[in-house]
Amino acid sequence: MFALYINDVVKKLHFHQRFFIVLYADDILILAPTVSELQRLLHECEQELAWLDMAINVKKSCCLRIGPDWDVKCVNIVTSSGISLPWVDEIRYLGIFIVSSRKFKCSLSHAKKSCYRALNAIFGKVGRSASAEVVLELV
Repeated sequence: MFALYINDVVKKLHFHQRFFIVLYADDILILAPTVSELQRLLHECEQELAWLDMAINVKKSCCLRIGPDWDVKCVNIVTSSGISLPWVDEIRYLGIFIVSSRKFKCSLSHAKKSCYRALNAIFGKVGRSASAEVVLELV
């Protein structure tokens, strides 16, 4: 339902080239080739969302840089209300951790930690009382 409601944002920005908008449930991911283009797209999204009586949650919003200059400090992206969005080294989008780097890269460290935590919980419950086959089946 959100995608239908928010579709005007995508239509309005669709005439631009070299950028992408990814919508899933109530999450919006804006991909732009330059920082200035990202700033412009953010303002256009804010205008369209304001028309729909919606706003960007600045507490959940951030910026991540991928490309040859990924480690160069750049200007802040600022909302129309004057709030700067932080630049981060890693974001979580739909359970996937995307890392700031020269090329697009995902981090698996969070998934590994979660897997080890689950395995340790299973092994902690059954301990050495269960056979290796039982533990393997539970895993």
